[in-house]
Amino acid sequence: MTAADVEEAIEAGIEDCEATVTTPRAPDPDHEDAHFAAVVVSPAFEGKSLVQQHEMVYDAVGDAMTRDVHALEIKTYTPEEYEEHEG
Repeated sequence: MTAADVEEAIEAGIEDCEATVTTPRAPDPDHEDAHFAAVVVSPAFEGKSLVQQHEMVYDAVGDAMTRDVHALEIKTYTPEEYEEHEG
């Protein structure tokens, strides 16, 4: 699974979502450890706890979390929070 695949799954699974997924460390050619980092922005996070937001992302990635993704670092924001964070 590539970063683009993870990004696509997140965006398909969370309403009005924009996801940016990267690989924060160089892949180990001897192991298929797929480590990803995702920044996810969606109004669907409004009023949700951080745990609930992260659960939404894990749910969007679905079964790949147990098969293809070894680790997923997640940062979630509402559009307003993201604007403040980036501003």
